[in-house]
Amino acid sequence: MSSKDESLSFIAGFVIGGLVGAAVALILAPQSGEETRAQIREKGIELKSRAEDIAEETRRRVEEVSAEAKKRSEELQTRFQKALDETREELVSRLEAIQKGKGAAPAEAEAEA
Repeated sequence: MSSKDESLSFIAGFVIGGLVGAAVALILAPQSGEETRAQIREKGIELKSRAEDIAEETRRRVEEVSAEAKKRSEELQTRFQKALDETREELVSRLEAIQKGKGAAPAEAEAEA
């Protein structure tokens, strides 16, 4: 996992932990039930909004990583295909040289005889 991913995870955990702590503090605070419920409702809306932001950021990062992986895969495929074509050309060239050598050997033997 990269440092950027670890930082994002830490921040997300920190924010969620802070919100949970705030909710617990509200529940345990000496105030009326109506006030507590209103604060819990507000914090719930805030938590939902932050969770949506974090989910959106995560989705964006996944798309970036996916696009980068696809790009690298295509680059590797291109390099592999190029190396394969070069190897194929080299083998064909060597086979042609061998065939010429085989053809030249009997002609030399006949010329000597």
